Order: sequence, then C-alpha cells, then structure tokens
Amino acid sequence: MTNTARIALVGDRSPQVRSHTRVPVLLDALRVRDGLDLDAYWIPTEEAETAGSGGVDGFDAVWVLPGSPYRSEAGVLAAIHTARLKGIPFLGTCGGFQHTLLEYARHVCGLGDVVHAENTPRSSVEDALIVPLSCSLVGHEAAVLLAPDSQAAQLVGAERSVERYHCNYGPNPRYLDTLRGHGLRFTGTDEAGDVRIAELPGHPFFLATLFQPELHGDGTRPHPIIRGLAAAAVRHGGA
Repeated sequence: MTNTARIALVGDRSPQVRSHTRVPVLLDALRVRDGLDLDAYWIPTEEAETAGSGGVDGFDAVWVLPGSPYRSEAGVLAAIHTARLKGIPFLGTCGGFQHTLLEYARHVCGLGDVVHAENTPRSSVEDALIVPLSCSLVGHEAAVLLAPDSQAAQLVGAERSVERYHCNYGPNPRYLDTLRGHGLRFTGTDEAGDVRIAELPGHPFFLATLFQPELHGDGTRPHPIIRGLAAAAVRHGGA
C-alpha cells in the first residue's frame, strides 16, 4: 500500500521557470517508478510569510524551488526556518540554496544584517552573504565533487556527478567558515572548490544545492536527491 505524504512547494509558480514545469513530471515518476506518492501544494512566497509558522507547519516535506528574486524574501526564510527547527524534511535548490544559507546565517550565526545581493542590489560586499558569481552558471552543466561521508554522496551513490545550473548568485566565501563553525556542513563543491551543496547534520533530511536536480535527465528518472526527499517525506508522514 502506498503512503501519501504532503509536500509544500514554496515558490512563485511560473510557466517561465523550467524547474516549475518539471515538478508534475517528477511527481508522476516518483509514484510510478518508486511508489512514493506526494500530495503537492504550491505555496506562493507571500502566503508563506503570512500563514504562520512559515506556512509549512504540518507538511511532511518542504521544497523551496528556484525562481528568485522571490516576491517575498521573508516568506521563503520563514518556510526554511520552520522546516529546520521542526525537523521537516527539506530541500532547497538554486535560489532555495541561497536563501537556506541566508536563513542560517541570520538565525543561527547571529549575522542579522547579512543580505542577498539580488534582493538588496546596493549592498556592500561586507553585508552580502549571497553575491553575484564571477561567472554566470545560467544554462551550464558542471561536475560536483561530493564528500564521501555525506548524505548527498549516499543518495547519489558516487563521489562525483554532473549537474545543471541556472543561476547568477552564490555564497560569499568570507562567511563560509562562520557557517561551518555553527554546524552547517558543505558537502559538495565544483572542481575549483566553490561550494555547491549544504547539509545540516542531525536533521532528518536537510539539503540545499546551488544546482537544480529537478532538471536532471528528462524527468522520468528523478534525481537521487529528489527521490531522497520524497522517501524522507513518506517516512515523516508515517511517523
């Protein structure tokens, strides 16, 4: 018997965002291929801000999807905050990765003044946790090296993968040691050593990727990280 789990898809849904159009295909594939049935609910970022507890309390998983700049930064951060504190399986991809680091820096590291340069374009380098990449990754594919003892590597089943991107922003290196020192773990990098995956040890499932695993293949074989989120959601729903 298939267990159905409720997943909150946080983002400003648009047919112009390719990852958003992939979600129904991925959900179908998870049901057919893996027997993992997800009842998905789209939550616009403004609703995540105003619905209390980040709008995601009571869900079995939270996925903050690409599509930044979001209409409500506060709503996205509230959803991430709730998932992190309440042990709800969580995945953030692309803009979701960037805002995961922003939420953690502000609420765990005490860096309340740091900003996302896309949301605050006149910010200084000292204030910006998320900064423009020196080279845009829009439309790029590149290798990601995974820490062998990481959850990401366990899911992927390898220490190297090739992933797809569609982003112009990434973490400011000057803050990475502070994030690490407060418990966030960076478990994937590109071949130059730039951070591409973050995990939170001790959480049932808390992963964020700068790349977009939802764009893997043609969607009929969901990326192992997405399958991992779905499995974690089903476990959470059955707990």
